[in-house]
Amino acid sequence: MRKPNLPTWFAELISPLSLAGYAAWGVVWITTRSAVEQLHPTLLPQATAALIVFLLSFVAGANVPPSTSRISLTALYVAMLSSALFVIYLWPFGTANILLVLFAVMLAMRLPPWAVVLILLGSNSLVVVFMLTQTNATLRDALLAVVAYASFQAFATLVIRNMQAAERMAEDLRATNAELMTTRLLLAESARDQERLRMSRELHDVAGHGLTALKLNLGVLARDQRQPDPERIAVCAGLADELLQNLRRVVQQLRAEPGLDLRAALQRIALPFPRPKLSLDIVEPLPALQFAQVEAVMRAVQEALTNAARHGNAQQLRVSLRADGERLDLRIEDNGRVSGPVRPGGGLSGMRERFEELGGDLSVSAAGAGGLNLHASFPLAIDGVKG
Repeated sequence: MRKPNLPTWFAELISPLSLAGYAAWGVVWITTRSAVEQLHPTLLPQATAALIVFLLSFVAGANVPPSTSRISLTALYVAMLSSALFVIYLWPFGTANILLVLFAVMLAMRLPPWAVVLILLGSNSLVVVFMLTQTNATLRDALLAVVAYASFQAFATLVIRNMQAAERMAEDLRATNAELMTTRLLLAESARDQERLRMSRELHDVAGHGLTALKLNLGVLARDQRQPDPERIAVCAGLADELLQNLRRVVQQLRAEPGLDLRAALQRIALPFPRPKLSLDIVEPLPALQFAQVEAVMRAVQEALTNAARHGNAQQLRVSLRADGERLDLRIEDNGRVSGPVRPGGGLSGMRERFEELGGDLSVSAAGAGGLNLHASFPLAIDGVKG
C-alpha cells in the first residue's frame, strides 16, 4: 500500500528526529522551570520565554529550505544558542544542557564540520564559566560535566552526518537505478526496432523481388500464343499480384508498428523514487515516434526526476506530452524549491542537445509553484520522414 504524500514541512515536523527533539525539550521544560522557580523565581518568565524561543527555532530549523540565506540561518542559530545559554546560566548543572545537543543537531544539518566544532567548543567553554561562577563546583567537576554533554553533542553530530551521507548514497543509487532502467528499456526498444526494420527489408528485398519476377514471367507466358491453358496462367498472375500487394501492406505495418509504450515506460522509470510522485498527462493516441525521439523524451523525464528529488526536494512531478500539429510538445514541472536563477548543469545541457539534434528546442525556467519548469518541442518528421 502506497504511503500518502504529506507536505514537506509537515513530514519534517513529525519525523522521528523531530519527535525525539520535542521529547527532549519537554524534559528540559518540566525540570528547568521547577529548578528556576526555586533558584531564581523572579527570572522564571524570562526562562520560560527562552525555552519557547528555543522550541520555535528548533521547529523552524527543521523546515528551512535549501535556498535560505546565510543571514536568516545565522539569526536562527543565534536565537537557539542565546536562549539555550541563558537557561543554562540559570541552572548550569541542570538538564538545560540537553538543549546544546539539539543545537548541535541543527548545526550538523547545514554547516561544515569545522564550523560545528568551533561553535560547540565556544558554547561549551561558556558553560564551564557558568558552572564555575554560578556554583561552588571545582574545575574538575565542571570539565567532567561539560565533557559528558559534549560527548552527546559529538554523537548527535556524527549521527546526522552519517544520515546525510546515507541519504546522498540512496539518492545516487536511485538516480543510477533510474538511468539503468531507462537504458534497458531503450536498448530493448532499439533491438525490437532494428528487428522490425530487418524483417521489413528482408520481406521487401527477397520475397518482394521474387514475386515481382514471378509476375513478369507469368506475363510473358500469358502473351505466348502457344500456351495450352492461358486462363490458368492469368489466375496465377492474379494470385501473384494479390500476394505482392499483401506483402507490401505487411511491410508497411512493420515499419509503422507502435514502439515502446511511453506511459508504461515513464512509470517504470519513476518507480525507484519515493518522491517526487510522477503525474502523467499524455494525450493519446500519439503518432509513431522514431527511436531518437523516444530516447529524448525518456532521458528528459529521467533527468527531471533525478533533479527534482536531489536538488529541489519536490513532492510531485507533472509530465505533459501531446502532439501539436506537426510537432511534439513536452512539458515537465515540479513543485520543489529552486534557489536563485536557474543555471543549467550537465544534465540539462545534455537534454537540450538531444532536442536540438531533433530540430527542436528546450526552455528552462522557474515554475509558479517554486520548482522547475521544462518545455521542449520538436518536429515529428526527421530528415523528411515522419516518425
